[in-house]
Amino acid sequence: MTRFDLLVIGGGVNGVGIARDAQGRGLSTCLVERGDLASGTSSASSKLIHGGLRYLEFYEFRLVREALAEREVLLRLAPHIVWPMRFVLPHRPDMRPRWMIRAGLFLYDHLARRVSLPGAESIPVARHAYGAPLRPEIAAAFAYSDCWVEDSRLVVLNARDAAARGAEVLVRTSFIGAERDAEGWTVRLATADGGTRTVRARALVNAAGPWVLEAQGLGLRTAAAARNDRVRLVRGSHIVLPALYQGDQAYILQNDDRRVVFVIPYEGRFSLVGTTDIPHEGDARDARCTPEEVAYLCAAVGKQFRRTPSPSEIVWTYSGVRPLHDDGADNPSAVTRDYVLRMDATDGQAPVLTIYGGKITTYRRLAEDAVTQIGAALGRAGRPWTATAKLPGGDFRDLPAFEAEMAARHPWLRPATLRRLVRSYGSELEAMLNGATGLDDMGEEFGAGFTERELEWMVTREWARSAEDVLWRRSKLGLHMPKEGQERLARRLGG
Repeated sequence: MTRFDLLVIGGGVNGVGIARDAQGRGLSTCLVERGDLASGTSSASSKLIHGGLRYLEFYEFRLVREALAEREVLLRLAPHIVWPMRFVLPHRPDMRPRWMIRAGLFLYDHLARRVSLPGAESIPVARHAYGAPLRPEIAAAFAYSDCWVEDSRLVVLNARDAAARGAEVLVRTSFIGAERDAEGWTVRLATADGGTRTVRARALVNAAGPWVLEAQGLGLRTAAAARNDRVRLVRGSHIVLPALYQGDQAYILQNDDRRVVFVIPYEGRFSLVGTTDIPHEGDARDARCTPEEVAYLCAAVGKQFRRTPSPSEIVWTYSGVRPLHDDGADNPSAVTRDYVLRMDATDGQAPVLTIYGGKITTYRRLAEDAVTQIGAALGRAGRPWTATAKLPGGDFRDLPAFEAEMAARHPWLRPATLRRLVRSYGSELEAMLNGATGLDDMGEEFGAGFTERELEWMVTREWARSAEDVLWRRSKLGLHMPKEGQERLARRLGG
């Protein structure tokens, strides 16, 4: 029977972040995920590394400060998948007053040290390119900085680094039960081939996200029973439309219900619009964008853009369920996005740590806190290290300069393909190309610049097992690849 110091349940961003941190501190670690990495909430985000400007209204100053500081950290650790983005906030006189917005942006700029991102400014809408998509009655706007992230790739890169340091990462492997004693946990797993496996672990982490309570019911309930913690499931849906405007700027729109809706340039020729905040009932795997949510998002854009998008224009939708720690707030938008860690190591029993809530921006800090607690319970706390350790592919400083260097080195790659590959693999691009000097070396092409060579990398290095894993998580080529190519890819992967 294989023995580990730590077993982590859940292959979302929190789970892989914890596995990476723990393995790096010398704790032998196993991570189990019943589906694909990032197949739940972590691939259904708004793709933003941000402080959360609207959280200031709810006085979440510590959360915002921590998130703002993490922007700078993640920009350094993964500059290929995290990059700056300018956000435009139109001012509607019937909403928050201008002085309040200016004060909030000043606080946003100064809550944490800002190194690489420009500060906020006022925008004269009529004379600025940022004003072009906006309705003529909007005369003023503000601009500020946050960051974009390729969320699924962030998860995969953390898992890859954990595995490179010695962790065992098991996808398509379900946690089906555990028994606890003073020395550790006996954990039962259902494997991808239909078999079962039993392992021992000195400690467990329940990072199952929306299914955290389900995991508790498989032998972990004693860890949370004393506090009776609850989870608020909140669905966030997004729609993807043909590009609504030109430019690299995003928009943050104040809606009539005092929520905000983002409009973000996406995949070169689309706009991503989201998100909703709807209480979700039932299994998070069944989350879908409803017609009501589509109407809500289209209307939110139409109130401030010159043109209201039609539901018939939508090319893709996705929905994720955020597992928020239930703090009793009536409004789903007011429920804290902060994380809560619950350690249970009472009566001399082996420890288990349960993760509630969190947001993708602060996953690394959550992991750091979690591993510090687990390490202390095991008598092997170790030192935090992830704030300065690059993620795979992040070993360069300037993205445009690196992209230009790769273009000069590989002129045979089409510009759009090169840009995508640089922003997927960063400094690992040469390893992925594996000596290729022309398209003929890359093997079969499925469309949109995706080749056999890249597929081999995703399967052997990134745990991809299905066409969905490839087309909608490790890339967004599902938006670009012709249907015939997608069908060939599915057949190649046995789907």
